[in-house]
Amino acid sequence: MNRKIILPLAGLLLVVAAVFLASKLVSSNKRPQVAIEKTVKSVFAREAVLQTLPVKLTSNGRLVAQRRVELFSEVQGVLLLKDRAFRAGQTYQKNDTILAIDATEFSASVQSAKSNFLNTLSTTLADIALDFPEVYDKWSAYVASFDLNKTTPKLPDFDSEKERFFVSGRGIVNAYYNVVNLETRLSKFVIRAPFNGALSAATVTEGTLVRSGQNLGTFIEGGQYEIEIPIAASYASFVALGKKVELTSLDQSQHFEGTVVRVNPAIDQETQMISVFVAVKSNSLKEGQYLRTVLEVQSVEQAVEVDRSLLLDSNELFVIRDGILDLITVTPVHFNENTVIVQGVEEGEVLLDKPLPGAQKNMPVKVIAP
Repeated sequence: MNRKIILPLAGLLLVVAAVFLASKLVSSNKRPQVAIEKTVKSVFAREAVLQTLPVKLTSNGRLVAQRRVELFSEVQGVLLLKDRAFRAGQTYQKNDTILAIDATEFSASVQSAKSNFLNTLSTTLADIALDFPEVYDKWSAYVASFDLNKTTPKLPDFDSEKERFFVSGRGIVNAYYNVVNLETRLSKFVIRAPFNGALSAATVTEGTLVRSGQNLGTFIEGGQYEIEIPIAASYASFVALGKKVELTSLDQSQHFEGTVVRVNPAIDQETQMISVFVAVKSNSLKEGQYLRTVLEVQSVEQAVEVDRSLLLDSNELFVIRDGILDLITVTPVHFNENTVIVQGVEEGEVLLDKPLPGAQKNMPVKVIAP
């Protein structure tokens, strides 16, 4: 054959052979495709059991003594040193002297007024014996029993208008009430405990010059306290006097039972809440202590309680039907701190019990057996 024909044919054959070998090599390196299975997430679930659930309002509040007295001075003088120091925490029984102010000067003026009153009575006795002999014994006995070191006794009752006019005209009645007024003021130099309690604050010390109108401290009764609970105005109709309230310390170590004693009828304009006052008795409590309160206001029928994180912003909950996630619309009735009470769930509906990241409708899931 002609050399010009053989060479092109040989080159064409080489190219065909190279393409054939290359395709063989490529086909031999292909790996069989493996089908990827869809991942089915495991979830926790529970069957819905419709119940009548109580709506409980939780709050924190500070204890305040039910009986407290702000001590003020109505007179002026130096605070005296007594057997018990006037300090916060000092305890007193009813009628014990809490503090005393030096009344030496004022006491002398009271004694002077009482002496003048007695002299007026004594000089009037002779006239009474002449003009009203029938009442002389009564007034004579009053003068005889008068003691300058004791509280001035009440004047004898008048037997007639003439007697009253006569005694008043001699200035006896005016002198008597002047003495009584001074004695009343003298009693204000001593402040006594109105009930069993203790000083919770003391703003003065012994030797201090006390001025009229000055605040001296605070006296409270221990063991009986009140706590204020703010609640939504919509729940006011469910709160009655005498209703029981659960109280616990913030560390959950102490538990108490309180009673609703007052309900403020006015609504706070800023918060739109009303105040409920709860009384609690316990010697282990202290004024100013914070407690957690739980007040049951009403009950919700045909409801379930779920974790707040399970309720979507659209008021929907995930349920599981035939291994597939679905959504149902519910009605939130009350939000607790960590849970929410809802209505609109059917009895036996399988609810998602714990949040599932990336959960969406129609997602296949596998329920983990409890």
